[in-house]
Amino acid sequence: MKKTTFLTPQDAEAAFYEALERADLEAMMEVWSEDEEVSCIHPGGPRLTGFAQVRENWAQMFKSGQRLQVHLSDQVIVSGLMFAVHSLHENILVPGAQGEGGGGRRIVVATNVYLRSGNGWRMLLHHGSPAPAPVVRRDAPLEAPKVLH
Repeated sequence: MKKTTFLTPQDAEAAFYEALERADLEAMMEVWSEDEEVSCIHPGGPRLTGFAQVRENWAQMFKSGQRLQVHLSDQVIVSGLMFAVHSLHENILVPGAQGEGGGGRRIVVATNVYLRSGNGWRMLLHHGSPAPAPVVRRDAPLEAPKVLH
C-alpha cells in the first residue's frame, strides 16, 4: 500500500523528479502505479514493463551514485478526470560530466502518463527520448517576415 497520496498529476510529477535528483528509490517507486501495465523507457533503452522490472531498473541506475539536476521546460499537459498526459523537455545536467552541449548537459523529450486511483495520482508511463540536435543553417539568407492581412 502506498504511503503518499498525490492530489494532482503535477504533485506526482514533482515527486518523480525530486526522487530522480536525489536518487531515492523508495520515493521514486511511491510515484509509480503498482499495476503490471506500467512501462518505463529511458533514452536509447528497452521498454521495461511491470512494477518489478521498472523498480529493478531504477535501483540499478541509482546504484551508480551519479546525481542529476533536472529542469523541466516546454510542458504541454492534456488531462481528464482519470488521466493526464504530460509532454515536456527534461533539461538534464550531470554535475562534473562533459558531454553534448558542454558540462554534461542533455535534453530529453519525455512523456509522462498518470492515472487517478483510489489513492491519488500515479505514474503509468515514463518515456524519454534524446532530443534531436537543433539545426543551425548559416548559409541561408534571412527572409523578411511575411505579413498577412
